[in-house]
Amino acid sequence: MKIPTTKQIATIDQLTIQNEPIADIDLMERASLQIANWLIHHISNEKTLYFFAGPGNNGGDALAIARMMADHDYQCSVFLLNFGKALTGSPAENWRRLEEQGKVALGIIDSETAIPAIPSDGIVLDGLFGSGLSRKLDGLPLLVVEKINSSRAQVIAIDIPSGLFGEDNSQNDLSAVVRASHTLTFQFPKLSFLFPEHDEILGQWEVLPIGLHPDAIAATETPFHLVTLDEVTNKMTRRKKFSHKGTYGHALLVAGSYGKVGAAILSSRACLRSGVGLLTTHIPHSAYQIIQTAIPEAMCSIDASDLMFTEFPDLTQFSAVGVGPGLGLKPNSQRALKQLLEAKPSKLVLDADALNILAKHPDWLELLPVNTVLTPHPKEFERLVGETPDSYTRLQKQMKFSRKYQVIVVLKGAHTCISCPDGQVFINATGNPGMATAGSGDALTGIILGLLAQHFPPLDAAQLGVFVHGLAGDLAAEQQGEVALIAGDLIDTLGEAFSVLVK
Repeated sequence: MKIPTTKQIATIDQLTIQNEPIADIDLMERASLQIANWLIHHISNEKTLYFFAGPGNNGGDALAIARMMADHDYQCSVFLLNFGKALTGSPAENWRRLEEQGKVALGIIDSETAIPAIPSDGIVLDGLFGSGLSRKLDGLPLLVVEKINSSRAQVIAIDIPSGLFGEDNSQNDLSAVVRASHTLTFQFPKLSFLFPEHDEILGQWEVLPIGLHPDAIAATETPFHLVTLDEVTNKMTRRKKFSHKGTYGHALLVAGSYGKVGAAILSSRACLRSGVGLLTTHIPHSAYQIIQTAIPEAMCSIDASDLMFTEFPDLTQFSAVGVGPGLGLKPNSQRALKQLLEAKPSKLVLDADALNILAKHPDWLELLPVNTVLTPHPKEFERLVGETPDSYTRLQKQMKFSRKYQVIVVLKGAHTCISCPDGQVFINATGNPGMATAGSGDALTGIILGLLAQHFPPLDAAQLGVFVHGLAGDLAAEQQGEVALIAGDLIDTLGEAFSVLVK
């Protein structure tokens, strides 16, 4: 799914109006009907609905929804924010239709004293400002927002919470934004919906289709995409009858150090569950019996050191290499990582301490093979690029990093973000808070390594790996709950997750 900018969405709206063709008022009606249907299915008509409408199209949506809900016997009150100018266009027509209907209490907010009291058991529909807003709120609009936020009523935002920008909120005042319990957005998620600092503003958000013209959508170029089930399913292939373990590649995983062998076990198990034909795990000598006992399906490459990574086997026998889980930061390990990078493995995924070592030696980034996959969490990424004050700024740095070093960055989080050397960005939609647990990242490294070894292109391996990792976490949470979920549960459900993708 494409994630256009708010300006691009406005253009798609206009192209839909021109090419469907459809009148602006009828497109507004179609969008409003989607929200009205959602409200009917989720909100009892014993609740009173309080609609706050601005003078623009977002306000026009609110007016249309109020009329529809009144026709379904909901008690509705509308409060129109008045800046001293008459309504025009579709919002004016929807106001006229409300007056003609005569079922909705209509009010005007033209001063602070005109802002109504909102009971805590009411339902607020926020239609003050839409996604086209480009400056932070002040004056009377800000007073209305503050009144809504202090009411303790349930708030449902129409398309976007008023005051939030669709993309860059780095200069915005987030305290001057409506706090919604639900956000019902049209056709596409906004980029800002995918950033953690906006979670409490948006509440639960859903994308409602409104039938924007498919040709207009197809013609819109954007670097941002939401990874969907259909996309990743199309990347999966069925196994052939006469294939054998050699068909599915041989992965080398360099992981573990004294006291951190568990990371090697988890990553190895996840790699094997991802379908790789053969796995060799390179571990310190002291971990040999542990790995052979815990993961009999894996072969072992034994380091000369009892404690850490100091060397690696001949890479020519492996179709992909993964380095990092539980590796440690000892000088000998740092030196061995540099030597491995200089050996130029054809497909490479780096995680955890491998990334922390690179952060200590930024000049080594030039050694990374093209399309190396890096899987940092936010702190590991900041060690590579410096601190970032907000998610939008961090995204810009991530895109720049991928272009500069020609690598794929998998920035882990609630919406794991994959940036590519060509500037494309893919944002994941699977996963849950239960995955915020030790070893979850080690599992992701193993999955991506296994897919790389099976000869998936690096971007496909990253997209598939992140999606199936989150999906396995969702399936595990259904069984264990989010609180009790551990990384081993996620790995145990990988088989079920892959089965969803292979139709």
